[in-house]
Amino acid sequence: MNSFTKMLALCIAALCSLPLHTTVAFQANAAEVSQLSAETTNYYNLWKSKYIVQNPYAKDETQYYVFYGEQTFAEAGYTVPVTVSEAHGYGMLIMAAMAEYDSEAKAIFDGMYRYYKAYPSSIGKNLMAWQQSDNGSALICSEGSDSATDGDMDIAYALLMADKMWGSDGEINYLESAKSAINDIMTYEVNQEDWILRLGDWTYQASKNDPYYSATRGSDFIVQYMPVFAQVTGDDRWTTLYDNTYSIINSLVDEYQTGIIPDFLIKDSTGKFIPAPPNFLESENDGNCYYNSCRAPWRIGMDYLVNGNTDALEFSYTITYFMRRSTSNDPWEVMAGYTPDGKAVSDWNDLCFVSPLMIAAAAADDTEWHDSVREVCLNYGDDVYFGETITMLCLIADDGGWIVPDTYVMGDVNADGFFNISDAVALQNWLLGNGEIGDWQAGDFCKDDRIDVYDFCLMMQELKILQ
Repeated sequence: MNSFTKMLALCIAALCSLPLHTTVAFQANAAEVSQLSAETTNYYNLWKSKYIVQNPYAKDETQYYVFYGEQTFAEAGYTVPVTVSEAHGYGMLIMAAMAEYDSEAKAIFDGMYRYYKAYPSSIGKNLMAWQQSDNGSALICSEGSDSATDGDMDIAYALLMADKMWGSDGEINYLESAKSAINDIMTYEVNQEDWILRLGDWTYQASKNDPYYSATRGSDFIVQYMPVFAQVTGDDRWTTLYDNTYSIINSLVDEYQTGIIPDFLIKDSTGKFIPAPPNFLESENDGNCYYNSCRAPWRIGMDYLVNGNTDALEFSYTITYFMRRSTSNDPWEVMAGYTPDGKAVSDWNDLCFVSPLMIAAAAADDTEWHDSVREVCLNYGDDVYFGETITMLCLIADDGGWIVPDTYVMGDVNADGFFNISDAVALQNWLLGNGEIGDWQAGDFCKDDRIDVYDFCLMMQELKILQ
């Protein structure tokens, strides 16, 4: 036995013999979900009945997915797409957020987790293949089995929400699954030269001459998640990505003064990110705000509501002012798409363009516009998966029902963002009545809402000091 192990053994023996104040249990930080309005719960009941579907071909386990298609196989008589990772991530977020309202939410969430694991990307094993189709005998990956970044980010965040709601000591370790997904997102879906989100893991091995190598999608600017991912994993690269994503957002806000975020952006010869040309990937509106970046006011506005980011606040002020001015304060006049400088590219209204403005208005503290937008959302009438699902998520957030995961790094009791031997020293000293710790939850290895010598021993095992 070496000298350090002897010292550790003596320390543990001493700790076990002391009447430690730490045997008093701490109060658990249980997830607290605000009371949702009847408007939101009614909307949820309709949404769930329309879009949550059990996989009929899974024989050995129960799986669920969010139906996003226009027809089922039985209706069409031929192979049809039924879901995508984007829809799946949305569904997992909604189920976790509705856990205190819907007694079936956990079972459905777990079924959605099993579905996600059944359809992995062929590139990043903890990412999800982006689309599945029904051929009448199975759900198969279609249009390739690679990933889409926003769906993976939502799935990872939803797993963190699940960890906060239900804990991770049951059948599914939500926290570890989330970390695995987050790490794969960083590896395969973050361009670590330009520090942008890739379009998906399918561009991971693209050459620098590939037009998609330095391209990013405005709807993937889910900035609210990035500080959470950084803290959960202890990976500071998420902070670098966060800061650089805001440099792109701020540049667009400063240049155009509208808050309009294009669907796709590319890097020009000077290194600046600019709107993509027409038909870059999907349509002639790839350089405009269209059916991708219509979500940006929600995604970016959330970062002010949750994290208090002042750049998100400036964005929210800008987009809210622009929309009020361009519609003469009538949200029914919000059009389905705009150029970066604010010209409408369509002559129709669409729910998916309206509901995200509710979150931006909440961030901007514009009560009058917020209430007008919310009224449109609730009275819009029957719509399709995309608009109704985005509205569902916005209503949950607007009611205060959004769950912010615990963001400590397990073991990081000194709260420096990392778990290492210094945390063991801090916890040892604190248990002996000397010094303080920054985050008791990070040291609760036993998950019993208290810290004692048993947690210390597990910490030593985790650090591979005590075997």
